[in-house]
Amino acid sequence: MKIKGISKRWATNTLLITALILFVLLSVCAVFVISYYRNYVTDYLSGYANESVTTFFSPYVGGNEEIFNQKAKEFVDSFADKSRVEVQVVNGKGTVSYSSSGFYVSETIDEMEDIKEALESSSGVSKWSGFNNNGEHIMAVSMILPKVDGNFSGAVRFITSLRAIDRQIIGLVVIILLVYLIALFFVALSGVFFIQTIVTPVRKINDAARQFIGGDFDVRIESENRDDDEITELADSINGMIAEVAATDKLKNDFISTVSHELRTPLTAIKGWGEMLKELDGEDREIARRGTEVIINESERLSKLVEELLDFSRIQSGSMTLRLEKIDVLAELDEAIFVFKERSKRDGIDLTYSVPEIPAPMMADPNRIKQVFVNILDNAFKYSEQGGIVNVVAIVDDGTLTIHFADNGCGIAEEDLPNIKKKFYKANLQVRGSGIGLAVVDEIVKLHNGVFEINSELNVGTTVTVAFPVEKVAVETVTPIIEELKVEDDE
Repeated sequence: MKIKGISKRWATNTLLITALILFVLLSVCAVFVISYYRNYVTDYLSGYANESVTTFFSPYVGGNEEIFNQKAKEFVDSFADKSRVEVQVVNGKGTVSYSSSGFYVSETIDEMEDIKEALESSSGVSKWSGFNNNGEHIMAVSMILPKVDGNFSGAVRFITSLRAIDRQIIGLVVIILLVYLIALFFVALSGVFFIQTIVTPVRKINDAARQFIGGDFDVRIESENRDDDEITELADSINGMIAEVAATDKLKNDFISTVSHELRTPLTAIKGWGEMLKELDGEDREIARRGTEVIINESERLSKLVEELLDFSRIQSGSMTLRLEKIDVLAELDEAIFVFKERSKRDGIDLTYSVPEIPAPMMADPNRIKQVFVNILDNAFKYSEQGGIVNVVAIVDDGTLTIHFADNGCGIAEEDLPNIKKKFYKANLQVRGSGIGLAVVDEIVKLHNGVFEINSELNVGTTVTVAFPVEKVAVETVTPIIEELKVEDDE
């Protein structure tokens, strides 16, 4: 596996630091073990170099050499630990008088580093380790016998081989090294598994992101580990984002298709009637009049669509502004209702409304407020069939104007309700419209600190509620104005 990215950073940072920390800790343990064994041997040998040795040899130093040698033999023969410790008695001439090994010792004090150190020591005792003439690793504790007239009179050496100790130390160091390697192996193994639980899903996320950038909106990140960890949450969030973008892209495509159709239909009518009017004789005034009406109506339809697109652009850029002035909101509602009188007759829809006989003043943009009412009424008419009812009721209560627009049209499915205010969204693609009218309404109502709500039931009808904060008006009696607009019988 090629180490790169997160794996490389983990290997160069975490693993190396962990290896260094373990190495330092185990090195300290190794040094401690070596020091422990060396100190143990040193203390063990030092236990023999005590005052009893000095007391034993004091009567014989500086005297008869033969007696000294005999006492040296007596001291060595009486030493109880000859199996582990070699005892050597050095005479005043600097040579070994007697050794517990039973072999002749050719070394002199010039070759005995421990004796040299003992002579230089104020205590007359030295501890030394090194290699003898045979290349054997030894440790020696030497004790200088009392001097005679300031001259060297002899010394006693306690020597032991460190071969067995060295083997034990090497064995322990090897064990420590194995522990270090095993610990490092398991740290690396657990780290590799842990890193893979991060790297593998991150690679999947990266691959999915690349496919998404390439235009594949159907890609999803499949997570093998469904634990509630940060990686899973990230994958779910990205899946949600992709789904949202895919839905928005679909809405955008539907919007482009709808707007193209909305533009093409009036343009086709305008072009067709324009070409017909061009070919008409001056006597066909009725046809000319009808053609002119069609051109005017379709032009107004185009203007409305263009205005909606401009409003949507302003919403997207956050540049929609209001021209505030003191207005009567109910007066604007009355004008909007009046605009739909002829349409209610033409479409065969009963339009009724009830409003209180008081003003509802507030600081607002009259054109935008009227646009809200017109857009809502336009939707109510578009989604109602001939013979349907559109009922508008306004209520003023404690500084709040609430207006209900209710119809018994086709209604909105429950799953579509949460998205109905979103840009481009159309619950019913069979009905003309750009799909941004309600998004514009929602933005205008918010800019006026109002509330815009939609409640609907499929095949039952829809109720749209708009509420605005208005100034309180003191009145004794409030009598609602009720008007019912019905289709007149042409007969």
